[in-house]
Amino acid sequence: MITELIDKIDTGDELSPSEMGQLLEVTDDEQMQLLFDCAYRIKEKYVGNVAYFRGIIECSNICVKDCFYCGIRKSNKNVERFVMSEDEMIKEALWAYENEYGSVVIQSGERQDIEYIEKIERVLYAIKEKTNNELGITLSLGEQTEDVYKRWFDAGAHRYLLRIETTNPTLFKQIHPNDELHDFETRKNCLKLLRKVGYQVGTGVMMGLPNQTTEDMVNDILFLKEIDVDMVGMGPYIPHKDTPMGKVVAAYDNEQKRKALELALRMISLVRITLKDVNIAASTALQALKHTGREAGLKAGANIIMPNVTETEYRPNYQLYDNKPCTDENSSLCRGCLSKRIGGIGETIGFNQWGDSPHFRNRRK
Repeated sequence: MITELIDKIDTGDELSPSEMGQLLEVTDDEQMQLLFDCAYRIKEKYVGNVAYFRGIIECSNICVKDCFYCGIRKSNKNVERFVMSEDEMIKEALWAYENEYGSVVIQSGERQDIEYIEKIERVLYAIKEKTNNELGITLSLGEQTEDVYKRWFDAGAHRYLLRIETTNPTLFKQIHPNDELHDFETRKNCLKLLRKVGYQVGTGVMMGLPNQTTEDMVNDILFLKEIDVDMVGMGPYIPHKDTPMGKVVAAYDNEQKRKALELALRMISLVRITLKDVNIAASTALQALKHTGREAGLKAGANIIMPNVTETEYRPNYQLYDNKPCTDENSSLCRGCLSKRIGGIGETIGFNQWGDSPHFRNRRK
């Protein structure tokens, strides 16, 4: 049956939701490899076998949100809070630029206060000026108003990642507090605002959440297609001990890590097969499950890698999940290590390139 579905994909036919579900539930190693190889063929055809670096700058772990799964949630008293200065943020961006990263991702806990909004705006203008407008900038700064999104866009950001986390409203409520700060419709509307402003829009989900079904994940992929997303940043759910969900879901043993990784890879492959020319990130969380997890993500259909360029003194305090990798590895080591590992699987790195989503370019033609 799996070979018939792969043949169907190779001939250009679309899968039905039930067929997508069948592929998501494949557990046999040989059949999974058929799926991964199929996704890789589509990746080569539509986006090539080039991996683009996005240097992540984790500029603050202060967050107004209290998501039940997240290690930097507002109510976690066991994390030391930090805020990078503007000079520190600019310094990290310049390091990425000087080391041939085509883009950076500025990421933080969610805030909507004017001090924060203006600070990000100033940093964006400064980075663009100091890099001659040559460094691409993605933001991952949560829910904001249309006006704020536009201010940041006008200041130089051109991509924005806002994960929907799950498209099942019931499941969304189970992983968030039931209040106006954690509203499913607000999050969906923010994705519309980002598109309206002009960003390349990215979103994504978590795989392996408690009570999540195969049907949920199929619907997640169909949602990505429906909103015509440009880039996808997905990650496996990994428990954090200092969260409400982490107190119920114990730390993963090796077998649970294996299953979580395989599910994440199958999702990456199915997103590539369904959406074809979008950018897909091989998240750092994949490496938390297996040392070569990010490379496996690339071989399953992803084409974006996000090395951390944050100063090592801050990294231990920006852990959304337990056992986050590379928290004690400086940026230079991280760059060199990743470059060798990516080259080792036959991929090249798009140094000094923004690596914009082909889907975004094709839609604007």
